[in-house]
Parts: sequence; structure tokens; C-alpha cells
Amino acid sequence: MKNITLFLLFLFLGLSLLLGGRGAETAVHAQPSGSLLVRRVNVPYTTAVEPNIPVPERAILWFGEVGPTVQSYADVRLIYNSEKLHVTFHIIDQYLQFDPTPTPAEMPNWDAATLYLDLGGNSGSTPDANAYRFTGQLSALFDVRGGYDVAYQGNGAGWGETAVPFETFIGTQTLNGPNNSQGDEGWNINFRIPWSSLGLSGPPAAGTVWGLGLTVHDEDGIGHENRHWPEGLTSSSPATWGQMHFGLPSYTPPGGVSGSSTLTIREGLDGAAVPDGHVGGSSICGDPPPFWPDWGSTNYAHATQVNIQNQWNLGDWPCFSKYYVTFPLDALPAGQAIVSANLTMYHFGNSRPSEAEPSLIQVFTVADDWNESTLVWNNAPLAVQNVARAWVNPIADNAPGQFISWDLSAAVAEAYANGQPLRLALYSADNALHSGKYFNSSESFDPNRRPTLAITYGSAYGFTLAVDQVVQTAVPGGSAQFDLSVVPTGGFGTAVTFQANSVPTGVTVTIPPGGITPPGSKTITINHTNPGQTTGSLYTIPVTVTGDGVQRTINLYLLVNGSQTFLPLTQR
Repeated sequence: MKNITLFLLFLFLGLSLLLGGRGAETAVHAQPSGSLLVRRVNVPYTTAVEPNIPVPERAILWFGEVGPTVQSYADVRLIYNSEKLHVTFHIIDQYLQFDPTPTPAEMPNWDAATLYLDLGGNSGSTPDANAYRFTGQLSALFDVRGGYDVAYQGNGAGWGETAVPFETFIGTQTLNGPNNSQGDEGWNINFRIPWSSLGLSGPPAAGTVWGLGLTVHDEDGIGHENRHWPEGLTSSSPATWGQMHFGLPSYTPPGGVSGSSTLTIREGLDGAAVPDGHVGGSSICGDPPPFWPDWGSTNYAHATQVNIQNQWNLGDWPCFSKYYVTFPLDALPAGQAIVSANLTMYHFGNSRPSEAEPSLIQVFTVADDWNESTLVWNNAPLAVQNVARAWVNPIADNAPGQFISWDLSAAVAEAYANGQPLRLALYSADNALHSGKYFNSSESFDPNRRPTLAITYGSAYGFTLAVDQVVQTAVPGGSAQFDLSVVPTGGFGTAVTFQANSVPTGVTVTIPPGGITPPGSKTITINHTNPGQTTGSLYTIPVTVTGDGVQRTINLYLLVNGSQTFLPLTQR
């Protein structure tokens, strides 16, 4: 293949199509349309200022692995206020190494972290003036940080060092100090980026999307590695980065819904299979030690209770725990509109009740399938994005439990539109020592306490879109045809028209004139205009269908000088 980035994207896309996706219909999407995987973090706003910026309320994402050597894992917490963007890496790493007198070019060769921002979004093959790169290296706690961080700005061809002001602060969790062969636990680094350093007078408006990339540089004395978020990140190509969305997501149900039905999905109810499992330390903090060789590969299949836990102090990283669950959506009838959806779990206890504090537990969507029997910390899927959060108060000893609910309307609507199950992860950005919250799992002996997804849906007036094959390949200068089907819902009977919007440079679109009255289809031809092209390119062409005030958009994809990869279907 001509372009490795396209190869990685189509690994995911091929799986999506093979599992029966409905293409990229956007009738009820809460996120940008398309089956291509783009990792996103929705960052909350706070009115607090230093040093009182709340920790549990920050968005969190994670990447990497926990292991004894040349392996590192990071939780990254993000929040913003009227003055600055705050991004904190918490890095689990057994051996800490730093250069006491680094040059800017040498910093990534040691334990360090890099933050990438692109104010123009995650697009472009080279960094322009909207792109920034901030690197901070580990240092001794008493060192002045000015010698251990550096900023760069894009210049259209690459990166140029710049003097824009920003701050870094570090903390370490070590008994023996860095730069030796004695075991450590990890370190953290906090980036504080003033808006003025990015040429802004204040924070971006809610809903703004920037490009975001993260790298952990890990030097263990015997080897070096770089871990990236997202996985395919290339420093010089913002198109390979993820997204940072300012503000938390929301959902507006579609209008004109007729009728109302509720579907309840729970393990064993009406034959539903709802696999789940937790990874990390369980409720025993990964007991017994030693932790480094085996903790990241420990499986807890068939547990009847699960733990969700995190904290700021990396000295207790063996207690960290995430929860994964998958709800099938195949019992939802076709052509429905999602009105609302809620996940409910039974919280029955927590670690050290006398000292426990409330937890803000966050819910994340997950793209990849997993197997309960092999699910472990180091192979658990990364989040696609954070979609919901709910406070969970601690329960005193011998007190009754409580049901906790999260609003997952947008996540269910998106998964349903793409023909996928709802795959979720739950985790927190907690900082308190005793933050563990215990819940009943899908294998609980009490069926009523198993995780439950309740979906309210109805028939929306309008139509749904589907395409025979959402991705087509073509040779340079060639073309491909897409058969786009329109199916009415809710008594819709008006003619619809078709229009290609935002057609990218390099292709043209041919749509036969005239509308159709659903049900019906239209053949759309996408033509590549550069027969001499030698590189691989992926073109995204949004097509909008409109009628009687209803508008739907679907993305079509043309891959030139590339190939599609379809993964084998795995069922559990």
C-alpha cells in the first residue's frame, strides 16, 4: 500500500463494514459522520483557577502498557478555564531517567512528554502556523523547569523552535530517585498553555474542535520507546492526530417522532448476552506483588463484581481499575429514532468506606471488540471518546446500595446508526486515595442488579440512508459508483433531492438529475481527476439528501492507490 496511514484506518473500516454497518448515516449522529476512527476527547470548562482546579472533573484518556522495562502507560487529564489549557500526564514507569543538561533536540531521548495542538483541527499533511508542539522532560524536583521544556510552531514545512510562554510542573513517585537501576513507580507532568501564547484573547468557543496529539517518551537505560495517542500519530502530520472538543457532548433527539417504545437490554433478559469485565487491580489492588511482570496481563473473567478506580498518586497504581461492557443493539427495529438511552449499574460498596470520597465516573465509547477471557489492562481497547459522566457517592459499611445512571442517548444513537453494538468503558479521573467504587457485573447472581441499558425509541418522520459499499477503490484518473438507497420512516412520502457538499480537491461528483420518492435509490459516481497521481489518497465526499424539511447526510469514501483490508469476523 502506498500510505501506511490509510492502511491503519482501513483496518478499522473493514471491520466496521464486515460487521454490517449501515454506512455513515448521520440522521441521529452525535459525532461527526463516518466509519473512520477518529479518537476525540471532550474537555470540560471550569471557572476555578490555580491551585484549585478540580481533578475529578477533568476529562481523561489513556494509552500505553504497564510492564517492567521499556513499557510505559499514561493517563492524561484535560480541563480548561478562562486563562489556560491544562493537560496532565500521569505516567506509570518503573525506571525514571533524565538528562540534567538537555538540548531541546535531546529531550525526547529521555523520559519526557510531548503535547501537540492544531488550532485548525486534525487535518493537513504538514504543520502550519496553527500547529504547536510542546515537550517537557523529566527533571529533579528542585530544578528550574525552564531548562527542561521547549515549544515549537509549524512553518508549513515542519517545526521551528519558538519562545511562546507556557508552564510545566512535574512530580515523581520514587523511593530511590531517578537515573539508577532501582525501581520507581512513575511521574507526572502538567502542561499549562495560556491562550495568549496561542494568539487567542480567551478560550475557544464551546464546540470548537482542535487537533490533539500526545506522546510519552520512555528511556529505561536499556532501551527507549515512544507511545502515541492516537496510535497512528506522526509528529509532522496533523491529519494523523486526534481531536480535542471544547465542552462536553450533548444530544438533541430528532423531531417528529411517532410512537414510543422502550427496549431493556441486560444479560440473560430475553436471551441477551452482555459481556463485561474489569482490568487492572480489581478490588484487591492486584494482590499479591510483584506487580510489574504480571499486573498488566491479569484477567478477571467471570467476576460477579467489578471495581472502577483511579487516583493522582502513582504510588498506588496497582489499585487502578477500568470496566468494559458491550450491549447488543440488534433487538432495535430498523429505521427508528433514538429518543433517550440510559445505562444503569448497581453500586454496592467502595474501598475503605470511612475515608472514601465521591467519584465522578466517566463513560467512554469503544470501537474495538474484545473477549472477556483474554481482556487485560495491556490489551483493553482505547476509548474513542468520553460521552457521559455521573457522580457516585460512597456507601457506608452495611448501608444499602444504590443504582447509578448515565445518559448515553448520543452514544446509542451513533452505534445504532452505524449498525454496531454499544461498546463502553468506564473509568474516572479521581485523585482521592480511596476512590474505588464497586458494582455488580453481568454475572451477578441477582439479575436485577446487572448492568442495564434502557432505550426509548420511536419512528421518526423522514428517511434513512444506506449505501451498498461505503468505500470504493479506484485507480488514478478512474471512477467508482455508489448505490445510495433511501427508505422512508414515519409515513414520509415526499420526493427527495441529492446534493454533494464540500467536494474535496482531486475528485468530482456526478449525480443524475431529478429527485426520487422513497423508497428508491440513486447511483452516484465519484471521479478522480489526476491520472498521474502516485501516492495513496482517501477522499471523503458528503452527500446530502433533502425533502419536506428533513435532511440527512452520508459520507462516501474513494480510496485511490490504496486497498481495503477486511478483518475476520469474531463472535463471542
